[in-house]
Amino acid sequence: MKRAIISADDFGMSVEVNEAIELAHRNGLLSTASLMVAGEAVDDAIERAKRLPTLNVGLHLVVIEGPAVLPHTSLPLITQPDGWFSSSQFGLGVDYFFRPEGRRELEAEITAQFEAFRRTGLRLDHANAHKHMHLHPTVGHLLVTIGKRYGLNAVRVPLEPPEPLYAAGTYTDTLGDAALRRWTSLLRHQAHAAGMKTNDWCFGLAWSGHMTTDRVAALAAHLPEGVSEIYFHPATHKNALLKRLMPTYEQEAEFKALCSPGFRAGLEHAHAQLCGWQDLEMPQDNVPPVAKLPL
Repeated sequence: MKRAIISADDFGMSVEVNEAIELAHRNGLLSTASLMVAGEAVDDAIERAKRLPTLNVGLHLVVIEGPAVLPHTSLPLITQPDGWFSSSQFGLGVDYFFRPEGRRELEAEITAQFEAFRRTGLRLDHANAHKHMHLHPTVGHLLVTIGKRYGLNAVRVPLEPPEPLYAAGTYTDTLGDAALRRWTSLLRHQAHAAGMKTNDWCFGLAWSGHMTTDRVAALAAHLPEGVSEIYFHPATHKNALLKRLMPTYEQEAEFKALCSPGFRAGLEHAHAQLCGWQDLEMPQDNVPPVAKLPL
């Protein structure tokens, strides 16, 4: 069976993102959104979510290139004076893995983000991390262990197989892409060991910010068997923040793709059933699908 979770990241980053998520849920295929609890427009996002009871909302954990919940004085090692995490994956990765104080600050911040989500009153549908930082073993471990205390039972595994991308359009696979696919098995093991649900496949990495109508329509028609999460970064238009953080992203085009007849037709052609995280089965073992994937 082919099943698809259609989701959007960065809920709460800006009103423009929030608008697109609401409209894509009302008028398109979007069923799921991941909330940035320290985002500039988080209050607006929460208000919209509460009037959209069929929109499933989870935590979009931010531990890189975004604002922290706790003040810089509580996170002097891992945040900048403005209260934001840096954009250095290497630098933060070292602090999170090798420095005990960095790990303690990270644990405190992840706990604070889950606590902030709890205070929204929304049901915690799932969790993932901005820039997929939960692939970092320390971040992944803390997301799973802390999240479980807050009722978390579903985690995104960003495993993107190359074959559907080749079939759907222009794509060049690299050794780095292959290594990343292997690395996702650690996160899947962490989630399954905690009794949490995971998707089989994830689309939106290679074409991040460029999930346009033509691409997603073709991709939908070539989905593999299993559960695929297809995630987007939609916005009704680009404000100054979006231009600064994601200057090359086509957020408006991604919003249009979510509402396009072509995307829906591609899923119907593939006989793919739309679903949500809570429709998935609990893991029966810890054997990740990557072990069966030709790389």
